[in-house]
Amino acid sequence: MPALPPDAKGRPLVEEEEDDAFVLASEDDEDDEDDEGDRVDGGERQGLVAAQHAPADTANTAALVEPDLDVRTALRVYRKAVFWCLVTSACVIMEGYDMILIGNFFAFPPFAEKYGQFVDDAGQHQLAPAWMAALSNAAPLGCFVGTWLNGPLVARFGHRRVLLAALAALAATIFLTFFAPTIAVLLAGELLCGLPWGVFASSAPAYASELLPTTLRSYLTSWTNMCFILGQLIAAAVLAVLVDRRHDEWAFRIPFALQWLWPVLIVPVLVFAPESPWHLVRTGRRHAARHALRRLQSPHAAAAAGVSVDATLATIARTNRLEVAEASKSAGKRQRSGSDGSGDGDDSDTPSYWDCFRGTERRRTEIACMAFAAQVLAGAPFAYNSTYFFQQVGLATYTTYLLNTGGTLLALAGTLVNWFVLMPRYGRRPIFVAGMAAMTLLLLAVGLLGLAGDGSSSSSSSSRTIGLVQAALTLAWTLVFQLSVGQLGWALPAEVGSTRLRQRTVCLARNAYYASSLAANAAQPYLLSPGALDLKGGVGFVWAAIAGLVLAWAYWRLPETKGRSYEALDWLFAQRTPTRAFATAQVPVGIGGGAAGDDDQGDGDERRGDDDGDAHEMQRLVQSA
Repeated sequence: MPALPPDAKGRPLVEEEEDDAFVLASEDDEDDEDDEGDRVDGGERQGLVAAQHAPADTANTAALVEPDLDVRTALRVYRKAVFWCLVTSACVIMEGYDMILIGNFFAFPPFAEKYGQFVDDAGQHQLAPAWMAALSNAAPLGCFVGTWLNGPLVARFGHRRVLLAALAALAATIFLTFFAPTIAVLLAGELLCGLPWGVFASSAPAYASELLPTTLRSYLTSWTNMCFILGQLIAAAVLAVLVDRRHDEWAFRIPFALQWLWPVLIVPVLVFAPESPWHLVRTGRRHAARHALRRLQSPHAAAAAGVSVDATLATIARTNRLEVAEASKSAGKRQRSGSDGSGDGDDSDTPSYWDCFRGTERRRTEIACMAFAAQVLAGAPFAYNSTYFFQQVGLATYTTYLLNTGGTLLALAGTLVNWFVLMPRYGRRPIFVAGMAAMTLLLLAVGLLGLAGDGSSSSSSSSRTIGLVQAALTLAWTLVFQLSVGQLGWALPAEVGSTRLRQRTVCLARNAYYASSLAANAAQPYLLSPGALDLKGGVGFVWAAIAGLVLAWAYWRLPETKGRSYEALDWLFAQRTPTRAFATAQVPVGIGGGAAGDDDQGDGDERRGDDDGDAHEMQRLVQSA
């Protein structure tokens, strides 16, 4: 990183590692992660304090902004951070595994014989629609509660401790699902397993977004979705292998038992993971945050790329401080004298869920919640639990599970295409909108084919052909889903919320997903079950209508966030930038993350104007730390 100009006596501002507008007030390298906060001594807080000769112009303010890195350089600098993100996200494999497992058990003969309530006209055991809805909703309900609790738990204890506690809890609750003698015990087990799953799903993307630079942010937050798909793929493969090989209770108990594998593999590694530096700064532990950043950045690669621990820490502190100021302004509070400059995130008012609905945070929360809920509202409960649908349109049991495995493989392929083809070239908004439009059309086609199949015998060749075409359309839906909403549903909530409220925003967004799942899972069995509406392919019309509404919302309300730093997003939302202006809107000088995909920011005078005052205000706040 370029050296700062000398002071009035010709001395450099900082020496060796201390290379930005901050220096260390303490040389003690002991990790103070367990401290409740920095102690005040002589009016100054231990940790980072303002340098006596901080730069005073906009150019030097820009020097405090992390440099823009290409993907390869960012991977070299943050390869350790990438590793820890992969470890944390692996927890989500368990949620993806069970979410597809329980839904596809409904068409699994040994499971239906054990827990079913009646036998249909074809001689197949069936669960009553009420029990299907209850089992489908048990885990999402538990996830809803677990996610809600995760916000304040992470704010108090940090990501690592909460994740380790959740893994231990999961290892205990799996016993209920494995040994369940009745469907009621199985329901209780699914409900309790959902508590730690909710923690995993809301912590993994937030943790990744706080460890990585802007360049890698979308890849590793959406990697959580890849883990979800891997869990689904493992479940689909296990069911496809067991469906014709075992006909006793072990056919469904073995899949439950495999869930014990994840805590055994993850806990010994996760115990050594660093805590998020953003969390440490927010709780006033700046010395521990500096130590965590050293563990996340590779020193030689960072030096070559112009990245430093101090610059990163300064950016985190400044962003958090500006968000605290904006939150106080939105709430109409008068800041106490000196409180804004006394601590980088050790704010007097602890954030709460209500803060996510105040001022400009309300819009950000809406976007995060709708982006996550869109995964359900686009038709996932129908397409991702498609084995039961395949059974109802007349396909053989073994065929349904092969198709289910093939659909999961397509989802995996869609994720890779999204990473390497779509995200590097296109923004979040066009990918999301185009994906929703395509899925709406595919669901509409399923419904139209359902009308064509009405009145045909379930054993006729025409009915079977229509069923196969409908199955192919659901597989195509799965591919499009992972090309668009399936990925961005994880990435957008982790980046659209302010850094101060990120964990709570992600928790609210994930709970919007679970609330939508609860409603959809309650309705879906009644739409398909022979003992209820028995819509068969006509269910496509229902989901096409819902997906069309989400498409309209995305067109009018979803902004473009690609390439924007957290500071830039804070500024754009504070200025109430119109949705379709996000991609091209200019940001003040000194804020990283200019117009997405636009290296030429145009005339310098166009960017300055009143924005220059904002840049100087940010610099003033940095110097007052």
